[in-house]
Amino acid sequence: MERCKKAIENALSGRYTVIISSGDPGIYGMAGLIVELLIKEDLLSEIDLEIIPGVPALCAASSLLGAPLMNDFSVISLSDLLTPWHVIEKRIKASLEGDFVIVLYNPKSKKRNWQLKKALSLIQEKRGDVPVGIVKNAMREGETVIIRNINDVDESTVDMNTILIVGNSETFTFGRFMITPRGYNIE
Repeated sequence: MERCKKAIENALSGRYTVIISSGDPGIYGMAGLIVELLIKEDLLSEIDLEIIPGVPALCAASSLLGAPLMNDFSVISLSDLLTPWHVIEKRIKASLEGDFVIVLYNPKSKKRNWQLKKALSLIQEKRGDVPVGIVKNAMREGETVIIRNINDVDESTVDMNTILIVGNSETFTFGRFMITPRGYNIE
């Protein structure tokens, strides 16, 4: 929040100002906070705000895994710093009920280390042993791409630079690919 406030101050003083956010600034990034602060201070019309899209982690991870997002999916952050856990859990359960592929952002940090285990347990209870794509540092140095069944996810390899894509009831793996069928009748 301090970074955003300082950027607004700089912009109001006439300086060209940029806030850089990893991934896409509009997906768990800085764009929302900047816009909210500008609205709160009634400054949105004072600043020529431009939000430039980036490559969202879910797109980068999906391309590395093959085609896991070919049908409807939901995106859920497991960070309960700004969203209470009971709300996150409700969203996971709704996604399971709708048989969505589930993209998990912010799965685990040093201080938040139980949420991923709980989320995977909820998913496994409803879906069974579905494939999970685990992508760390997508499109960056140290990139790793792993596909496991949910029973075999090694939580110790997951951190805040990791995104997980959990298959729905139709998702399957073939070689190094994770595929969720779109519904075409291929014979």
